[in-house]
Amino acid sequence: MSEFEGINQHLEELRKRLVRIVLVIGGISAFLLMFHAEPFQINEFTLYYPTLEPLQNIAAQITNHMRINLVPESVQLIQTAPGQAFFAQMYVAALVGVVIGMPVIIKELVGFIKPALKENEINVSRNISLPALGLFIAGCVFSYNVVIPYMLEFLYRYGEGAGLVTFLNVMEFVTFVLQFLLAFGFSFQLPLVMYAIAASGMVDADFWRKNIRYAIVIIVIFGAVITPDGTGVTMMFVAGPMIALYATGMIFIERKERKKSNT
Repeated sequence: MSEFEGINQHLEELRKRLVRIVLVIGGISAFLLMFHAEPFQINEFTLYYPTLEPLQNIAAQITNHMRINLVPESVQLIQTAPGQAFFAQMYVAALVGVVIGMPVIIKELVGFIKPALKENEINVSRNISLPALGLFIAGCVFSYNVVIPYMLEFLYRYGEGAGLVTFLNVMEFVTFVLQFLLAFGFSFQLPLVMYAIAASGMVDADFWRKNIRYAIVIIVIFGAVITPDGTGVTMMFVAGPMIALYATGMIFIERKERKKSNT
């Protein structure tokens, strides 16, 4: 087999795996855009069943939930052009599709790189698949419940103090929220990335402690880039958890290394 044929085979396999990922995310997103979640009670529990209702779909329900829980009381969420609400719902549906489809995404990506991995690296990739999903969801939940409400309240409080009526475009709102959900979802993977690099033998356990100062600088720069204001307060809401995650990963790797050396 020539080198060119080998490259073509890898590209074809990558294409097939990407198509599977797109089909999964697209199918979930289409479902969220076509069906409405209808509640019903069983004893004291509220459950939901889907009904076909494109205009009041699940993505719209999620968007409305975001408006109720995240937008400050003094801020009005508005649509300034036809179709903005629809495109906002598409963005929300796509994000939920990514979250729900994450097991498939991880499975396909690990399957693609598996031939290039050594045996210990394959074991590492298997061990981190489920924790990666859990940490991604944890990052989204933390961002949704802690970071985003505070940031929106903090940023729009200035307008309230000046007696201004603040309007927030629905597309800008959804883009802002999704930006932070994805940023925190992926940033919460930091301990796993550190563990995978160390477990594969690329660096030793002391590497992370020796370079912690550089890591903090990079994390602070990342926090400054993705936050919309220059006060530094919102930046620390991003950088603070990431520094804590780095320290957690560093301590976990060191303990794992000590436990391994003692056996």
